[in-house]
Amino acid sequence: MLKAREFDVKDVVTEPNPGSNPSDDNMIEVLEDHGDDPVEMELASAIWALNEDEQIDLVALAWLGRGDGGIDEWDDLRAQAADAHNNRTAAYLLGLPLLPDYLEDALDQFGETSTDYEASRQ
Repeated sequence: MLKAREFDVKDVVTEPNPGSNPSDDNMIEVLEDHGDDPVEMELASAIWALNEDEQIDLVALAWLGRGDGGIDEWDDLRAQAADAHNNRTAAYLLGLPLLPDYLEDALDQFGETSTDYEASRQ
């Protein structure tokens, strides 16, 4: 969740030719959405490392948090996510501008927090 938030704050590239020393441009490229962004690569790798059921759950959680259904419709949301599943899950999820907020809201509906969830994954 923290990496998703880190990725979500990225902005458009304003300094296409940064100085040779990061301090020359006030480290602004850290906040810009470059094609070779290590945060994006790390998130995509983490999503690809999930098994199919976990990827489906993650998409369904994003949809739940986005308001596409309520907690009482979880089984339907998950079934829809399973039907839509393909090999572009990482690209799809990283394309959702408010992904960390959606996931946080969904976990909240289950009575969990992102801290609880991340602790259970370790």
